[in-house]
Amino acid sequence: MMDGPLPRTLKVGRISIGLVGLDIALNRIGRNLSLSSEEAARRILEDISARNYIPTGATETYLQAIADEIELLRGTGGKQSGDLVIRILGPGCVSCNSLQKLVIEIMSDFGIAADVFQVHDLDEIGRFGVMQTPALVINNRLKCAGRLPSRARVEEWLREELI
Repeated sequence: MMDGPLPRTLKVGRISIGLVGLDIALNRIGRNLSLSSEEAARRILEDISARNYIPTGATETYLQAIADEIELLRGTGGKQSGDLVIRILGPGCVSCNSLQKLVIEIMSDFGIAADVFQVHDLDEIGRFGVMQTPALVINNRLKCAGRLPSRARVEEWLREELI
């Protein structure tokens, strides 16, 4: 078992990067509404820099990605046009893997591009209010939990999010 904070994936520019301590910093600093999202992002970046490698030339890109995540957390921001982020929540069981396979098959069939993450961390799963897995989250909206949805239902949810 790990003694420190677990990494959380963040899309920085065009790639997804695991950052240790990001969840903790987002919850401690990012939820502070007295700070602008830009100031909160700077403080978070300072906080996580001790445990993560942040390339000097990419500082502004990291700051923008963190600020976007803060706005999503606060409910003041939204997805960029055309961006689709899918999270499969669960311990990595057969049902979770089946849900991920189903989502990827549908994306492939319809030519949909998205960032797909499996989230195993129980704290992060709990932040979505999920008590049973597998669960499907599309663009930070919980679509289902505790069951494997039908292919038609997943197709419908993906279409809704792309509109």
